[in-house]
Parts: sequence; structure tokens; C-alpha cells
Amino acid sequence: MIDDSGRLVSGDKEIGDLLNIYFASVFTNENTSYLPPVKPCFTGEENEKLSSFIVTANMVKSKLSKLKMNKAPGTDSVGTRMLIELSEEIAEVVADLYNKSLTSCDVPYDWKLANVTAVFKKGKKSSPSNYRPISLTVYLCKVFESIMRDNIIAHLEKYALIKDSQHGFVRNRSCLTNLLVFMEEVTDYLDSGYPVDVIYLDFQKAFDKVPHHRLVLKLAAHGITGNVLKWIESWLSGRKQRVILNGQISGWRDILSGVPQGSVLGPLLFVLYINDIDEAVSSKLLKFADDTKIYHKVNSAEDIDHLRMDLSNLVSWSKEWQMLFNVDKCKVMHMGYKNPMITYDMDGSS
Repeated sequence: MIDDSGRLVSGDKEIGDLLNIYFASVFTNENTSYLPPVKPCFTGEENEKLSSFIVTANMVKSKLSKLKMNKAPGTDSVGTRMLIELSEEIAEVVADLYNKSLTSCDVPYDWKLANVTAVFKKGKKSSPSNYRPISLTVYLCKVFESIMRDNIIAHLEKYALIKDSQHGFVRNRSCLTNLLVFMEEVTDYLDSGYPVDVIYLDFQKAFDKVPHHRLVLKLAAHGITGNVLKWIESWLSGRKQRVILNGQISGWRDILSGVPQGSVLGPLLFVLYINDIDEAVSSKLLKFADDTKIYHKVNSAEDIDHLRMDLSNLVSWSKEWQMLFNVDKCKVMHMGYKNPMITYDMDGSS
């Protein structure tokens, strides 16, 4: 592997350290001196907010029984086989542990540590930037995350808090439903004789860059409060990671932002973080997790200005919430007869 100075690095531990340095370099240094106002999307009564829940032994037993056998363990070296085989014996004790953790809003230190596996994406294998970090965490924590996720999803579904534009990590939604909605709406435009511009947006290191203080504000806006919110805040803070490569271990690095890739709760938290991005635009918008596209007919100068303004508003949103777009990966697709083929800049101009 090659470092920033062009030096060749070949030892497993040295490569692990180099990868971990890169993974840590993308974290967001959050501006906490200014936290943007958040529009509440939960409008129910105070007692309808998700502030706490009770974990039972049956819940724990059910979750443990559904673990996949022989999965790679986290930093505690406890694999899934032992948890599955002892599920009957430990369910009561584990449920008690979970309830105490939630009521005290205290997350065990081991649950905040992650062994990172570097997964190659594409490009040159010698470049650390071409790898994605997947966090291997303690399975007992993952089981609790799963129980918490179930409670959060039940709350979100009960009050219909997730925007219809989101098709990722949402029940009865998928990449296929995203594409079907897109195809139907674009086809309607084209059949009516209107050209359409589609702008595909890409967040920079999306899951790694979510700022924690801003995320907490977004969760509260969805009616997630009390011990549940405090526990998530504790779970996100003080985290550390190390890279393991061929049995060699890198040094620890602090995790300053993001939702852990490989965690159970992380994807849902990200979906909630960008849930209100729709409010910045009036054009059509669709999301599949972090993959976002915005589209509008471009049959007139007014239509073009409309799409430009929406793009400008999205860029403003991304700056305010410190989730910048990767401009090099943002693309425009022009569709339809007599399409004006406008070139868009990420400041919303052409």
C-alpha cells in the first residue's frame, strides 16, 4: 500500500495503521457553536413519544436464536455459536443487563469498541481511499441494538414519520420499489411531451460523516426522547476502532462522527438524519438509504430555474447539516425529445 508521501508500506500492521489513519481522517469535526433549528415531524402528545421500553427474556431468546452461526466476533472474542447454544440459560441475565443499561443510559465500554475489516471497493488496491471500513462489534450489543431498532421502527410506523421518498431500510420498500416509482413518474412526464432532467447526488462518506450532536436533534424531532435518546447518545460517544489485517492489529483511533458501518442501528439512524431533506425541494425526490436523486421536467426556463433553485437548496442543506456532496460523483441524466441539455453546478447554477 502507498501512503500520502508516496512511500511503499508492506507490513500487515503498518498497512492496518495506514488504513485506520485514513478511515479516521474522513470523520466530521462538528461545528457545535451553531446547531441548526430542527422542524419537529412528530406532532403527538408527550406521552406518545418513545422514551423507554422494557426488554424481556423472551425477546432476548428470540433474537439470540436468530443469530447466524460462526459469524466473526467483535472485540470481546465471543462468537455467535456460544450465544446461540446458551440462549436459554443466559436470556434472563442478558435482559436484566439491557434494562439496566437503558435505565442508566450507560453503555458498557466494550460495546463502543470496533474491530474494523477493510473491504475493497474499486480502483487501485494500493490506495487506502479505495477501501470501506466494516465494524465488527460485540454481539450482545448488536442484539440490544436490534431490540431498540424494532421499538424505533414501531414508533416511526405508528406515526408515519418516514418520508415516502425513502426506500432503503424501510419495511416493504426496496431498490425495486424505488425504481418502479421513478420509472412511472418519469414516464408520465415523457408521455406528456416534457423533457426531464435527473440529478443523481452522492454524499461524501455518508455513514462516516453524520455529526452526532445534529443527529441527536434529528432523533428528538422524531419523538425519540428520554432514556432511548440518551442511550443512543452514549452509544455514539467515546467510540474507538482498530483495523485487523491477517491477525495483525493497528493502534486505536477515536471515532468522532458517523454511524458505524456494520452496526444494526446505524442504517436507521442515517435514514432519520436525512429524512427532512425533502423539505428543501419541491421537485420530485427519491432516496435509497444515502443514494438520492432529484428530477423535474425542463420544458421551459421557469422549469429549469425551479430545478436550479432546488439543487441550490439541497447544497445549502448539506452545508448546514455538515453532510457535503461528492461533486465528482454527482451526475445529470437528460431525458426526452428537445431536452435543453442544461449543465448544472453544485451551487445550483448552470
